[in-house]
Parts: sequence; C-alpha cells; structure tokens
Amino acid sequence: MAPPRAENIVVIGAGAAGLIAARELARAAKRVTILEARERCGGRIHPLPSAEFGYPAEGGAEFVHGEAPVTHRLLGEAGLSTLPLQGARWNVKKGAFSRRDLSDPYTDRLHQVLTGLRSDMTVAEFLQQRFAVPQFTRLRYSIVKRVESYDAADPRRASVLALRDEWMDGGRSTRIAGGYHALVDFLVSECRKSGVTIRLGSAVTAIEASDRGGVVLYANGDANECDAVILTVPIPLLTEIVLPPPEREKAAAAANIGFGNIIKILLRFETRWWVENRKDLADLTFLLSDASIPVWWTQYPADLPVLTGWFGGPKTEAMAHFDEDELIEAGIASLADIFDLDPKQLTRNLVMARAINWANDPFARGAYSYATPETRKAKSALARPDGRPVLFSGEALYCGPEMGTVEAALANGLETAQTILEPDYLAAP
Repeated sequence: MAPPRAENIVVIGAGAAGLIAARELARAAKRVTILEARERCGGRIHPLPSAEFGYPAEGGAEFVHGEAPVTHRLLGEAGLSTLPLQGARWNVKKGAFSRRDLSDPYTDRLHQVLTGLRSDMTVAEFLQQRFAVPQFTRLRYSIVKRVESYDAADPRRASVLALRDEWMDGGRSTRIAGGYHALVDFLVSECRKSGVTIRLGSAVTAIEASDRGGVVLYANGDANECDAVILTVPIPLLTEIVLPPPEREKAAAAANIGFGNIIKILLRFETRWWVENRKDLADLTFLLSDASIPVWWTQYPADLPVLTGWFGGPKTEAMAHFDEDELIEAGIASLADIFDLDPKQLTRNLVMARAINWANDPFARGAYSYATPETRKAKSALARPDGRPVLFSGEALYCGPEMGTVEAALANGLETAQTILEPDYLAAP
C-alpha cells in the first residue's frame, strides 16, 4: 500500500521561511494555509512607511549577508537588484574620529589559533584559554564587542567554531533596492497566485495530533485540520504554543540554540548635520563607537538625512523597560555624546524617529539566532521528521554559514517544503 501523502498543509508564520515553504508546496499542487499572528507578512522583516523616512526604511532585517544564493535567486525571479555598500567606516574613540583600520595587531595570531582549533567551546572559554594574558586585552574587547553587537550573541554561550569563518572572512553585505519588503511582497504575490490562503491576525495557541495528521487551534477559538503543519515561529515562541508530547519533547532542544536581541533606532533629520559639522564625513557609511548606542550607519551614497542606530546582545536587557520614546532619547543622547553636541540641538533638527526593541515584540521575543556548542545536536533533533505531522522550520534551524539571516530562513523553508514533498514523509520511521 502506498504511504499517506500530505495534501493539506498549514504553515504557521508568514515570515521568510513560511512564505517560501508555502509557495513551494502550493506549486506542487498542495492546499496550503498560512496563519500569521501579525496584521502583516514578513515577520522580522519590518518595513516602515516611505513617507516617514523618505525611502523604504527597515525596522528589521536590512542587509543581505554573504553569498546568499537562495536570496539572490529569488531577487532574480522578482526582478529586484542589490546595491553594494559604499563609503567609509569611521571609528570614534574618546572623541577622536578616524578612518584608519583599527584591527588588532594580534589578528594574525587569532586567525592562526582559530585555524588549528578542533574542539568547540564558547567564545568566553576560548578567550580565557588562548588569549587571557594582558597583551591581548584589546583583542578580547573587540571580539566580545563584535559577538554582542553584530551577532547579537552572549559570548558565554556562543560557539567559537560557528563564528570562526565569519571572523576570518569578514564577508560582504549589500542592500536590496527597494528594501526587503519588496522581496516579501513578491513572495506573498507568488503564494496567492498559487492558491495559498493567508490569514492575518491569526495567532495559534496549540497544535494537536489527530487521525488525519494535526489540528491547529487559534486564539479566537477557530481550528484547522490538516495533514501536516510547518511551525516557523521564532525559537522563544515555541514554549508559548501547546504541542503534542513528541513535538514538545523535540522543542525542548531549542534551549540549546542561542537567540539574541537587537534594538534598532531610526532618526530622520532636517539636514545631514554630521556632514555640516565635519565635511570629511561626507562618505560616512558606518560609525563605530563606545557610546551606549555604539553603531550607526547612513544610507550613503544616497544623501538622505537619516541615521540608523544599532545595539545588540545581552546588554540590551538594560533597556528592556524603555518605551519607544525613551529609546529614541537614548539614541539622540548617544549621538550627542559621540559628536560632543547638545542633545537639544539634535532634537530640534529631528523630523521623524522610530525605535524597535525586538525583545519586546510579542511575536518575536528577540532578533535572530546564534549557535552554541550544543546547537548542531539541537538542530538535528528539531529537524528530524520522524513520520510526524509537525515540522519545525526557520532561520534558527538552518545549517550553513549564514545563520541568523533572511537567507537562512529562506534556505530552511525550502528544505522543509522539500521534506514534506518526499513520498514517504508521513510513513512511520
């Protein structure tokens, strides 16, 4: 007798993973319903109105990192292009601005040690074992700062092997012309053309096993019976959905996958005052400092009077109680500190401001995942289908060099859809 097939599939979450999985399944003539708790698609891709900032600003994901083959293939399908980052990276230390590369003199030593590393450990353990002496103080500081900010990770949990390639390669980043939301719009259009039903404002509270496969229960009391469920919610939300015992046991492994936070602050001014104050900042792209909001960037080469602030990692917990206005004030105070200006002067120049603390978003609880030394095993447990009707998917389950990115979500969403399309997916293990 032929094994049962999954014909009616529910996808929970209309982020990048959910949208691309739904599209692939619908193209294979499956009946697909996407349930999204928000009133919009995109998840942690969060477009802000162009009228507010003068361009399609991003409250969430903004850059395309690394090779990103799935992302670039989709961009080609959508007729979208990427824009290379241009301009200069500036550093500010004790009020002194510099375009010099402030890389540590022991960077070559770091790369040599990393190349020979065979066993995994946390970043904190690695620094303590290999670079504990005082001559490496600056190196330790720069590594911890990068892990906390760029990777939004806790050095006491983050895997040093997972970050090794990133540190040694540096990677390249681009922006999507028109913003990430243009890619989301394309995927939504593709889903609808293929017959996918998208239900917004549909928070899921539980998934139950049934004779057919599964029953998805909504917060409003509605229910969907289906053959299979793809659960694409961020890692912290797995504990907020009641799961059947086998899936609940698998989901417990997610505790070994790191999940970091980002606070993003966008400030639109009347003028590019930083260029008016310092003509040499005309080509500024990134500004790195030790201020409370340490990283800022522009939209160079566009001459938009917008600065975006970035603060990541465990230190964001100190601002967990800040509302949006308080975060904006903190951003302005940081810029004033960096440029030795009166915060009131910057406030008078301010036209529009937005601040997003992703940890306080009820449908995210943070920004993106990172690997711990136990993450590989955890991913293996979560990704194993076991002939069960519920599959976990999303950027946190991606196995590759671009974990924590939109590329990771897209690649894993595709992989999950392909698993369901296997003829023996629902066969008993």
